[in-house]
Amino acid sequence: MLGTLKPGQRIHLLGIGGSAMAPVAGMLREAGFRVSGSDTGVYPPASTLLDTLGISYFSSFDAAHLDPAPDLVVVGNVIARGNPELETVLDRKIPYCSMAQIIESVFLPGKHSVVVSGTHGKTTTTAMLAWIFEQAGKRPNFLVGGVAENFGKSYGLGGGEEFIIEGDEYETAFFDRGPKFFHYHPDSLVLTSLEFDHADIYVDFAAYELAFRRLVNLVPRGGRLVYWGDAEESGPAMARVVQKAFCAAERYGFREGNDWLAGDLAAESGGTRFRVAHQGREFGEFLLAASGRHNVLNALASIAVAHARGISPEAIGRALTSFRSVRRRMDVKGEAGGVLVVDDFAHHPTAVRATIEAVRSRWPGRRLWAFLEPRSNSMRRRIFEEALPQALALADRVVLGGVFRAQQLGEEERLSPEGVAESVRKLGRDARFIPETQAIVELVAAEAQPGDLLLVMSNGSFDGLCDKLMKRLGGSVSGKAEGVRP
Repeated sequence: MLGTLKPGQRIHLLGIGGSAMAPVAGMLREAGFRVSGSDTGVYPPASTLLDTLGISYFSSFDAAHLDPAPDLVVVGNVIARGNPELETVLDRKIPYCSMAQIIESVFLPGKHSVVVSGTHGKTTTTAMLAWIFEQAGKRPNFLVGGVAENFGKSYGLGGGEEFIIEGDEYETAFFDRGPKFFHYHPDSLVLTSLEFDHADIYVDFAAYELAFRRLVNLVPRGGRLVYWGDAEESGPAMARVVQKAFCAAERYGFREGNDWLAGDLAAESGGTRFRVAHQGREFGEFLLAASGRHNVLNALASIAVAHARGISPEAIGRALTSFRSVRRRMDVKGEAGGVLVVDDFAHHPTAVRATIEAVRSRWPGRRLWAFLEPRSNSMRRRIFEEALPQALALADRVVLGGVFRAQQLGEEERLSPEGVAESVRKLGRDARFIPETQAIVELVAAEAQPGDLLLVMSNGSFDGLCDKLMKRLGGSVSGKAEGVRP
């Protein structure tokens, strides 16, 4: 069916409200297909995008939504057996595929596929690459797992030679338990980092590593692999994974021996200034409109890919200076009474650490509160219980919320926020477990002082904590905290 798809046919998306599914719906609409979809609870930015594009969708699942039958159904990875529309698709033998398959079949043919993968940083790096290619006049096609602020949306179909896509290692669909990135056929592959994640999908780190080894093995001989090469930090798994490459490979990082080397980092009011050398030769000095060492690494990977695709240092520099990152990455929600509220997507100990360090660099001298909602499928489990306190203790005060959907996990498997808070206190920081959001708000109202910074970290809405904090403190919110799912 995928090989015979033609513009004008109707494609129905199950799970259209997902952070990637809604942009794909927009891409299909722009490609000339008639698009519809179903989901339960469609929220911004997905609802905003769909409404703006005039894409009709149902806020429920019902077999009647498939009358008359669409030409194809795209099944999101949150859709499971028992869903009434999925059961109807199977009963009536309506053609179906996964989101990754529709991208593979409709949008990637004839394009140079630039896939950005890794445990951390792939969303920001994908958005950064898209903006560099845009500023260089290369009319990129791209798909980011978040709203790229420079574009105001998560995708673009510029018609250029490259398709830049975030390579997600999460499972593809109920009928395809392999990672989505296997469908993206990378010509240029970025590998940002390797740490265990998605404990609900991968039984252990060996299984997680194997998925990336297989991804690297897909790059053709004429392709290129760009990977984080600071061996002391990137770890032995990275070295094992890149051994599967049959293409040219370049390393980037801060330590000698990397092909792309960043140095002389300096925090400035406009972001971070740094110098870059390529294979021992000066490549350029750049000002990145983002804070944090981790963002310099993201920029360095982007520079390596852009240079290989013929983009000049001058064009790269213009893009980095004007780069506006991705929504919910150190997203300033507002300030009230001298108290600043910042929202971030961090949901892994390494990301928590990097975010806190970046916040310290960008807003030095402020007393930093760190609020964490254990929400992701990995963060809800005990696997990070030892690493998390060390990361959180970089803040001055720590508040842990309740485990999201705690009842779905047994006590022996579930993260103990109380235990994490106790471990943080042993490291010399004030730390509390407060399961009720309103109680967190009242604590802040009673104890926050002018000059404080409230950093809210979750890969979901944290029960609207950012909005509630701003309202209680008397300020206006600059954006809505948004629930996000795959």
